Amino acid sequence: MQTAIRPASLAEKCVQALTLEPGGALRYHPSWLDSETTGLLYSEFLDNLNWRQLPVRLFGRWVPQPRLVDFHADPGVAYTYAGLKLAGDGWPVTLARLRDAASAAAGVNFNSVLCNLYRDGRDHMGWHADDERELGKNPVIASVSLGATRRFLLRPRMKPREARHEILLEPGSLLLMEGCMQHHWQHQLPKALRVKSARINLTFRAILDAF
Repeated sequence: MQTAIRPASLAEKCVQALTLEPGGALRYHPSWLDSETTGLLYSEFLDNLNWRQLPVRLFGRWVPQPRLVDFHADPGVAYTYAGLKLAGDGWPVTLARLRDAASAAAGVNFNSVLCNLYRDGRDHMGWHADDERELGKNPVIASVSLGATRRFLLRPRMKPREARHEILLEPGSLLLMEGCMQHHWQHQLPKALRVKSARINLTFRAILDAF
């Protein structure tokens, strides 16, 4: 099955914008995709992507990631984080359609996507910034959510270090991280033990070394 994608416009009033100090910005559209499209995409990606639990290097040792991942990109495009290098070899049709829609919304030609499957609330993502060299100085990252609603937290990279902002990432939503956000802020998806269902997160990036 190949799902058709007809996203809403980011010009709509329901888009939430957040300017971060000392730099960076977020735009969040909670209903970028309609509920029917969201459900179809969730089922298609859950069944057809190549979900794997791959190890990353943290504090000098290799540990399994607390989630499952898959990676797709233009041929020859590679992405490295936490010692793990992922290489692209093309796009499934529906994922390419979603990439094109996210690119149009962000005004960026994305050439890769890191797909994350959080099987339930025990799976999570720790504090980090998407500041890898191959993403360039001020990367724009588009995050599409399917499945369970999860909390997205932000904290400044400099002290004080407590979480400063929280967004509930709803199914069918689009989150854009823009400007110099990755220089000044970290983000995470914390554990949520009351959440029993799965969430798929698709993070689109433009990897500059490919150009």
